[in-house]
Amino acid sequence: MFEELSQRFEAAAKSLRGQAEISETNIEKALKDVRRALLAADVSLSVVKPFLATVREQALGAEVVRGVSPDQQFIKLVHEALVEVMGGANVPLNQAPSGPSIILLAGLQGAGKTTAAAKLGLHLKEKRLRPLLVAADVYRPAAIDQLHTLGRQIGVDVFSLGPDEQPETIAAAGVTKGREGGFDAVLVDTAGRLQIDEEMMAEMVRIRTATNPHEVLLVVDAMIGQEAAVLTRAFHGQVGITGAVLTKLDGDSRGGAALSIRQVSGAPIKFIGTGEKVEALQPFHPERMASRILGMGDVLTLVEKAAREVEVADMEKMQKKLIEARFDFADFLQQMRLIKRMGSLGSLMKMIPGMARIDDGLLRQGEAQVKRVEAMIGSMTEAERKDPDLLAASPGRRRRIATGSGHAAAQVDKMLADFQRMRSLMQKMSRDGGFPGGPGGGFPGLPQAGLGSGPGLPQTARARMGGRGKGGDMAVRSRPKAGRKRKGFADL
Repeated sequence: MFEELSQRFEAAAKSLRGQAEISETNIEKALKDVRRALLAADVSLSVVKPFLATVREQALGAEVVRGVSPDQQFIKLVHEALVEVMGGANVPLNQAPSGPSIILLAGLQGAGKTTAAAKLGLHLKEKRLRPLLVAADVYRPAAIDQLHTLGRQIGVDVFSLGPDEQPETIAAAGVTKGREGGFDAVLVDTAGRLQIDEEMMAEMVRIRTATNPHEVLLVVDAMIGQEAAVLTRAFHGQVGITGAVLTKLDGDSRGGAALSIRQVSGAPIKFIGTGEKVEALQPFHPERMASRILGMGDVLTLVEKAAREVEVADMEKMQKKLIEARFDFADFLQQMRLIKRMGSLGSLMKMIPGMARIDDGLLRQGEAQVKRVEAMIGSMTEAERKDPDLLAASPGRRRRIATGSGHAAAQVDKMLADFQRMRSLMQKMSRDGGFPGGPGGGFPGLPQAGLGSGPGLPQTARARMGGRGKGGDMAVRSRPKAGRKRKGFADL
């Protein structure tokens, strides 16, 4: 996402490269480039004008910092302005002082409200809260069935009265069910329309009156561009929204909606949807989003994705095997499957600083390489997976694996050599607690981040991972223990 916007911002900064300092003369071209970039990304004009004014004022009033070039300083100022226009900081869900928190989801048809309700339900469940989904979209019977299906998939209760009841009656009954059943949150999925109309707004007002929600979240399709501003104004003016969920950010969206919603309504974006899977929902962090837009990556979100998938005990066990050079093909297959659960190779690589604009062709090559290695490991016996030296000593075993996986014997030989080199490298990384630089880093054939042997991840990322532990390793924080219940929404 945001690839085109990122490239245009980079081009704007390049116009200042080689200049001694930022001046009224040279900043005008950069600002014109930024203006074109924002408008091309479908950012509302009412947002673009004050944004440019802020950047201009800050740039011309900034002190010259030794060692910082004008283009770097300009990018820093644009980053700060982007963070500000998107809200400044993450805003958690509003919480009821007692009883369940009532969350109403509104928006146009096709924005992804039903899926967003299920995603949010799963998100709350993972935080040790007990949510209830309420199916109040009576105009699209498939929506009721869809919500029940998603509820079963994620293990969350769903309440419905069928398509013959009034939406406000269903919503109110769902809230009663939530209170009587001891639920922590009630998520009400409402009907949408192909376009905004008075009937739709009147119905939303009735549902709001019947439920008295703590949150009214507007679900916005990121691909509708400048229409996002019109939609936000309409809903906020008549229904009164408290936040937004931006969906389909993984699609061919230009990002304008992310920059317009907060400025237009004053209501923050609270979550973003980054895929079709029910797990593909993230809390919205303006600073991280600004970094993605500017091609700086998003290490913290990458770390959080890993923390959700990895248990500390498993990580410590794996590190011990690495240090003792006992890392085998079974472990490698487990790691590859872990990465696939976290997302596509492309989405993960683009969260790494310096990799945001990696060539799509390289990513495709990397994904093809992963599939080849998986096929080869799948053709190994259990003994061969546990003891890679068996393959090194037996050309016959390697030929059998080549035949079984549909690859040439030379490809299996290369994979084995690559694995041995990677195992040695990972052993050194685990022992030294760093990212060795130079050629040969990582698994050959996969795109590499080119991380040097310097400090590695930023301090903020290290802190989020739990700091440095024994042996210089960076430990991922453990998941909450089963049965432990969070008391609030502050971390959501």
